Parts: sequence; C-alpha cells; structure tokens
Amino acid sequence: MRNIVVTGASRGFGLAIAAALARAGERVIAVARSETAELRAAADAAAREQRGAIEFRRFDLADTGGIGELAGALRKEFGPLFGLVNNAGLGSGGQLTLMKDADVEQLLRVNLLAAMVLSKYALRSMMLERAGRIVNMSSIVSATGYTGLAAYAATKAGLIGFTRSLAREVGALGITVNAIAPGFAETDMTRGLDAAQREQIARRSALKRLITPRDVAGAVEFLMSAAAANITGITLTVDAGGTA
Repeated sequence: MRNIVVTGASRGFGLAIAAALARAGERVIAVARSETAELRAAADAAAREQRGAIEFRRFDLADTGGIGELAGALRKEFGPLFGLVNNAGLGSGGQLTLMKDADVEQLLRVNLLAAMVLSKYALRSMMLERAGRIVNMSSIVSATGYTGLAAYAATKAGLIGFTRSLAREVGALGITVNAIAPGFAETDMTRGLDAAQREQIARRSALKRLITPRDVAGAVEFLMSAAAANITGITLTVDAGGTA
C-alpha cells in the first residue's frame, strides 16, 4: 500500500481525490485544517472495503514554517511517501484594487508557497526511493482569466510554471510532476456564482455541462497510476471542453 498525501482533503476536490485513491488501494494521508463528517465517512468506507485507507492529520498549510516538521512526522509514522497532491487552496476573490494586502499575501502563502515547500520536503523521501508522483492543482483561470480572480489566477499560474521546472529537476530520479487545471465545478469554491453564471459557463463548454469533483479525482488517480509513468511536466485540463 503506497502512501499518498492529499492536502485540502476535507471537502470538494480533495475529498473526492482521497476517496478515489483509497478505492484504488492507496493509503491516503488526508491533510486539512479540520476533519469533516464527509471525510470520516470516506475513511470508514475505505476501512470496510479493506482496499485502501484514509488517515486524517490536522494541519493548517498557512503555517509554512511548520511544513518541514509535518513532512518528517508523516514519513516517520507511515514510511516513504510515494505521492503528493497539492490540492489545498483558498478560492477567495475580489477586485484586486479592493483586496486587503493581507488577503493577497494569504492567497500566495496557501495556494503557492505551501505547495512548493511541502513538495520540497516530500521530494526528499521520494528521491531516496527513486520513485514518486506529485500532482499540483491549478485552474483554467490561470490561462483564461476571470474577473475578480486576478490574485487567485496568479497563484494557479505559478503552480504551472513550478510544475514544468520541477519535472525537469527530478525526472532523472523516476519522479513525475504534473498539474491539473479543473474548470468550474459544483464545489464550495463556486457557490458564490449564481445560477445564471453557472448556466452560462456550462453553455460555453463543448459538453454543455460543469465538471464534478469525481472527474478531477479520476485524473489524479490516472496520474498516480503505472499507466502515467512516462507523463511528466504537463497540465491536464478537466473542464468539459470549456477551453476547447
């Protein structure tokens, strides 16, 4: 059973990813600020099915100074880390000129800096094993833009540049690094959109619908699988054809 860390695993994409990986037989170390009833239910389901497992560990990734200690503790408790899914992120938006400086800094810290620092420490375990997978959760707005999401889009675009360069740094050691760019989905982060906005987004997509967290989870499961062993440095778009 391989160890895969999934951040922001208590809800939305992270919860779906944790459940899918557990069903695939992986041990998921679910990192989030708090444990939700939905995450507990997913962990109970994994235990009943006796295929994979979900282990919750509480941590606030805004505390970037504590990430090294977290990574060391996880490796000591569970053994070598095979995978890391940098999914945790803040979805707060607003016109840049009206945002507080502290809010912009928090977006950068949680969405980008935390992913980079956690990758740094997880890689030390992967390099010793000469194997590993990192998946960074970006967004289509990193390429398309969206009104009121300038700071958010900047953090997601940063993850794509990070992904491409890191893939080259660690590829010779058998470690792959990829990104996923989801489109708009029915998650807590898009609850701020009204019905008309969601309908407009769906109409513009090739498939005339929004994606679901399960769609993104399937993409992560693939990138963690043996079938994706020679895929690295790419950004996989999952958006129902919204950017086609």
